[in-house]
Amino acid sequence: MTEPLRAPHPPPPDRHDLIRVRGARENNLKDVSVELPKRRLTVFTGVSGSGKSSLVFGTIAAESQRLINETYSAFVQGFMPTLARPEVDVLEGLTTAIIVDQERMGANSRSTVGTATDANAMLRVLFSRLGKPHVGSSNAFSFNIPSARGVGQMSLEKGNGKTEKREFTITGGMCPRCEGMGSVTDIDLSQLYDDTKSLAEGALTIPGYTADGWQVRIFAASGFLDPNKPIRNYTKQERHDFLYREPTKVKFESMNLTYEGLVPRIQKSFLSKDKESLQPHLRAFVERAVTFTACPECGGTRLNEAARSSKIKGINIAAACAMQINDLAAWVRGLDEPSVAPLLATLGQTLDSFVEIGLGYLSLDRPSGTLSGGEAQRTQMIRHLGSSLTDVTYVFDEPTVGLHPHDIQRMNGLLLRLRDKGNTVLVVEHKPEAIEIADHVVDLGPGAGTAGGQVVFEGTVAGLRASGTLTGRHLGYRATLKPSVRKPSGTLKVRGASAHNLRKVDVDIPLGVLVVVTGVAGSGKSSLIHGSVSGRDGVVTVDQGAIRGSRRSNPATYTGLLEPIRKAFAKANGVKPALFSANSEGACPTCNGAGVIYTDLAMMAGVTTVCEDCEGRRFQAAVLDYRLGGLNIAEVLDLPVADAVAFFGAGEARTPAAHAILKRMTDVGIGYLRLGQPLTTLSGGERQRLKLATHMGEDGGVYVLDEPTTGLHLADVEQLLGLLDRLVDSGKSVIVIEHHQAVMAHADWLIDLGPGAGHDGGRIVFEGTPAHLVAAPSTLTGKHLAAYVG
Repeated sequence: MTEPLRAPHPPPPDRHDLIRVRGARENNLKDVSVELPKRRLTVFTGVSGSGKSSLVFGTIAAESQRLINETYSAFVQGFMPTLARPEVDVLEGLTTAIIVDQERMGANSRSTVGTATDANAMLRVLFSRLGKPHVGSSNAFSFNIPSARGVGQMSLEKGNGKTEKREFTITGGMCPRCEGMGSVTDIDLSQLYDDTKSLAEGALTIPGYTADGWQVRIFAASGFLDPNKPIRNYTKQERHDFLYREPTKVKFESMNLTYEGLVPRIQKSFLSKDKESLQPHLRAFVERAVTFTACPECGGTRLNEAARSSKIKGINIAAACAMQINDLAAWVRGLDEPSVAPLLATLGQTLDSFVEIGLGYLSLDRPSGTLSGGEAQRTQMIRHLGSSLTDVTYVFDEPTVGLHPHDIQRMNGLLLRLRDKGNTVLVVEHKPEAIEIADHVVDLGPGAGTAGGQVVFEGTVAGLRASGTLTGRHLGYRATLKPSVRKPSGTLKVRGASAHNLRKVDVDIPLGVLVVVTGVAGSGKSSLIHGSVSGRDGVVTVDQGAIRGSRRSNPATYTGLLEPIRKAFAKANGVKPALFSANSEGACPTCNGAGVIYTDLAMMAGVTTVCEDCEGRRFQAAVLDYRLGGLNIAEVLDLPVADAVAFFGAGEARTPAAHAILKRMTDVGIGYLRLGQPLTTLSGGERQRLKLATHMGEDGGVYVLDEPTTGLHLADVEQLLGLLDRLVDSGKSVIVIEHHQAVMAHADWLIDLGPGAGHDGGRIVFEGTPAHLVAAPSTLTGKHLAAYVG
């Protein structure tokens, strides 16, 4: 018998097992081509700025999202952002991408951990079914829905076209006093005006309310007040009209305007906006004039009395949301109600996912704006763990940020579970423990910025170890304990610290040395340091919060570097410094110095196009004729920091003030950033290091750093340790909150919090040198550090 003919290739459906990228050129990528296996875990490594995010987020995920948007009808697409196609020749085999990044969660004041996941919705249904007394549907337990009564017209189909009035009732759970915010604002009237003066004498002390401004003239023209009478002499009626009068139409200089009292006006113009988005002088006014206190009616629970009165086993929904999630999970497991068994099972699974992912110390009523980047990312993961979707591409940006080595093992398990469900998992990562579980590794480099953007290795983890690339050489790197530690020069005393979960902690933090504060996520490290140390005189705190700045801000403007550069240009050319600022006289008139023309498309996302007149250089043509050391101002702003150090360090362009700032920027490891790169394009770790470079010039005695290794490659961690040593040797005290074992091993003194997270933490479980901890590892940190240094 002859052998049956076999197909030489796999059948057509199985050929699509790769995501193929050919010729990617986003940002600094240099014609990158890779083939990523589907339904596997691929980790992208490389130094900061080597092009990992450009490849994973800027190319693969961006194109997947653009193609999904194109599947909607033209009408729906009109309401969606128009995404440009990434710079790439071929992209094949893409699947739906779900991006889980480290953006802090929207700080909407009504968003909590419970509303951001499905947990709150399920709890509300549970209380609407089992709560005694019964108060209504699940909406009756929602602090985002107000109660309302009214009368509406209803047309009745009886053939006679008659309409009939019907009453309707909406039962929501929102507290009427604080409108579901949980806190009420009280305005300190003494901060709004000086009652010894009259309006004409400038009694109002609110930014923008000058005596001759129209805001104040409308008060005078309204006829309700005498502008020349001191405020303390107002009658009861005048005082009410001045402060609280409802909106009233008035005639003002032949215009029809609306007059209203000062307090509602302040509430609309200042308090309806997010405080963080206000300009600094307005934010200072709001902080001075407004006090936030827990709502006296609902006690900060955001819920009305009816919602609080309904209980299951003596617990109302507010108390359930305030419980630590691992306690709430145990309470839910104890409810045995056959009528809602499927709901209890799903709710239990969701709460168990929180515990499993290491977030069991949170509570559902925690505002989502207060979560750190790592916590926000893990909260978003909860939604995907229970999802029944498969063959999806999950894209993670450093999921181990803010995780203790003990928690990283859990995170690895979750990533593998997502893969085992049949999904493609792409992870940008620096931690060796997370790289080691990869099925496939793509290492980018060899350097950062223009020196990067190439694939230097693609293959297995074992292959990476043997490859000799920067990542491969550092993968087995282990820090060693220092042979001797520095002696402290004094102590910083903290007594009775009780913020969040801290249990009246007393600790003496040694000064003049490198102190590292450790402990699992949620053990109370940030509560101790930010609550009791930051804010003291002489303490400089560098955190990972976003840098405030517009599209016009860049490293040169943020660090104050532009000032000496402008002066040097002005002196060399005999003209005034304002010409060399893209925000001042030298700006290109077409784009106002932005380098791009921003077109606002109303309901669609705005479109940015490079300005045709200045070709993105931001300056007028005449300004570019002036040179310093052979370069014009636009060419100088296009230099990477490392090149600018040499340029301003010697020769014709020698500028000591600029050189000092640039030197600090290379010290913190951002030598690859361009001086004129918009701040909006920097990662969280890059922002923190830019802040650190700026603060290093300040006269602070104590530096507090919050996880400075975020986003740092293993090779850059050594450079960071050198920088911390230089800070300490120059007479500063450095306190670092950190999970990276190399930083712990390098410390002079360790303070370990724990033993667990949430109410299982909040105590100091070890104080002493790393050598003492490793010799007798009594805590979780000790066990992992001992294993790390071998």
